[in-house]
Amino acid sequence: MKSTAQHFTIYTIKSGIDGPEVLITAGVHGDEYEPIIAAQQLAEQFVGMLQAGCVTIIPIVNKSAYQRLARCAEDELDLARTCPGNPNGSITEVIAYDLSKMIEQADYYIDMHTGGAVYEIFPLTGYLLHPDNQILEKQLQMAKAFNLPIIWGTDHKPNGRTLSVARGANVPAIYAEYGGGITSREEIVNAYYCGCLGVLQHLRMLDVPKIQNYHINEICVWEDPTPDNGNLQTKMPSPIAGIFLAKVKLGDVVTAGSVWGKVINPLTGKKTQIIAEKDGLVFLLRVKSNVKQGDSLGGTLQIIKKKLVFDEK
Repeated sequence: MKSTAQHFTIYTIKSGIDGPEVLITAGVHGDEYEPIIAAQQLAEQFVGMLQAGCVTIIPIVNKSAYQRLARCAEDELDLARTCPGNPNGSITEVIAYDLSKMIEQADYYIDMHTGGAVYEIFPLTGYLLHPDNQILEKQLQMAKAFNLPIIWGTDHKPNGRTLSVARGANVPAIYAEYGGGITSREEIVNAYYCGCLGVLQHLRMLDVPKIQNYHINEICVWEDPTPDNGNLQTKMPSPIAGIFLAKVKLGDVVTAGSVWGKVINPLTGKKTQIIAEKDGLVFLLRVKSNVKQGDSLGGTLQIIKKKLVFDEK
């Protein structure tokens, strides 16, 4: 069933049999395209597939931002930092309010992202390190079922996010990050489509063959409660404005002190070498060349705390 809220279109697929209510969203940021396509495909193809429960899909949460070809709507507020919103506020605050109410009513929540036009992100599934161990375990199993190479658990305290709304409502929730830049890729669409099916299969809502969307036999997990470590926009800030030239590639393993790249300011002639701050996997890399002082140039992720190994069945 298709319906329209004030600012977004909602697809609801009901099995007619008791089971979990799952909310899937994409397009929280208007420049993250593969999740939008994957969610639209899910909405169109789910009919008849669901064996239990109900799935609600919002392919484009932030239509205003999408129409602007931008991360944010015209009020320039980041929807992923504005929840739970305000029903009487600006456009982003109203969208955040409506979305937050839907998250609070769900039994499980999946929020899909990319690095947008600015960053590229190594495929990962994340969650907040919920203080309730039962919810934390459910999130870990959801992330495993989504089946991307890395699972990343971060500090549960930040507010303003879709997952912080879920945390407050005790709704097990995960987010996915994969790709970014100005070109959309079919493999990312497929990974997200299959990832959602994998979670629904894990929740016993689908009766389909085992789904594996990424050719891996183990998932690396890093759970790090360091405050605000999940805020990507604050990592490795550029010391000057200019043009960023990366030395590393996404997926490289680097050591602290190695060369990350350089920033050149053609107006002043100043050149600044950028050094990796920590050992780890290059999971976040700026792909938009022009930078302002303070813009994030990327980040590393320490691997591995533990591994989840797939059954061969």
